[in-house]
Amino acid sequence: MHPNSSLRLIKILHTIAWAFFAGCILAIPIFAWLEKFTTAALLIGIVFIEVFIILFNKWRCPLTDIAARYTDNREDNFDIYLPLWLARYNKQIFGTLFAAGLIFTWIQWLV
Repeated sequence: MHPNSSLRLIKILHTIAWAFFAGCILAIPIFAWLEKFTTAALLIGIVFIEVFIILFNKWRCPLTDIAARYTDNREDNFDIYLPLWLARYNKQIFGTLFAAGLIFTWIQWLV
């Protein structure tokens, strides 16, 4: 496979994976609000799996390392189809949303 095709495929897969996990993070407080705590807990568990993968991979997605084999570009979005600003601040934005979702879920569960 041509390097450009390989990089394009990795970027597509990375974007799909990102959208899945971002969707999980955004859905957690919704399910907590609806008192669907089993579903919220399942989503929390799924996101924690991704967090552990990123932590054990030196705070990077493994797909980033694979994409790096096919280009010298190292902009924050070289490996994913996201706007540069979102790729740059992705962990801060979605880490904060995940933490807020966890706190909200916990509060909803206690009430």
